[in-house]
Amino acid sequence: MDYLNQNISMNLKRIRTARGYSLDMVAEQTGVSKSMLGQIERGEANPTIGILGKIVSGLRVELTDLVETPKEQIYPVKKEWLMPIKEEKDKYRIYNYFPYEKTRNFELYTMEIAPNEVYYSGAHGENTREYLVVQKGQLTLKMDGRKYVAGTGDAIRFETDKEHMYCNEDKELLQIVCVFYYTA
Repeated sequence: MDYLNQNISMNLKRIRTARGYSLDMVAEQTGVSKSMLGQIERGEANPTIGILGKIVSGLRVELTDLVETPKEQIYPVKKEWLMPIKEEKDKYRIYNYFPYEKTRNFELYTMEIAPNEVYYSGAHGENTREYLVVQKGQLTLKMDGRKYVAGTGDAIRFETDKEHMYCNEDKELLQIVCVFYYTA
C-alpha cells in the first residue's frame, strides 16, 4: 500500500465511522460493493478514479477529503507499503515516506545506493535545503567540484540550488535518510 492508498483507507474508515454508517450503508449510498469498500478500508485495494468518484459522490465529500493526509496524531508508514519513486535496477532506490504537502515545509525520503554506484540529482531550486543522515555505509557527496564524506551516523546539510551526486564508493549498501526542507 502506498501513502495515497493509506490516506484513502484511513479517511474512508474515519468518515464512515464518524457518521455511524455500516459498510452496507456506504455500499447502498455509493454503488460500490461492500467487499470493495472493505478492501479499500483495509488497504488491500487500489481504487480507480471511477470508484473514488462514486464514493465522494455518494458520501457527499470532496476528493481531497479522501486523499489528503489524515489529521491523525499518529500516521504509520511501513517501508513494505512503499514503492520506490525512483529506481535503477541494481544501482539505487529512493522511497518517499512523507511527500510534499502544502501544509508542511519538508519531505522525508530514504535512499539506497548499491556499492560503487552513483545517484545524480539536479538542482532543486532556491529556498530548498537538504539534510542527510547516513544510516549505513559511507556517503561521498559531490557538489561544486568538492567532495564531502560521511560515514554511518554522520550527517550533512546543504543548499540544493546546485547539481549534486550521492556516491557509494564502498563495498556495502549505502542507506541514507534525507529531509528536503523548504525555507520559503
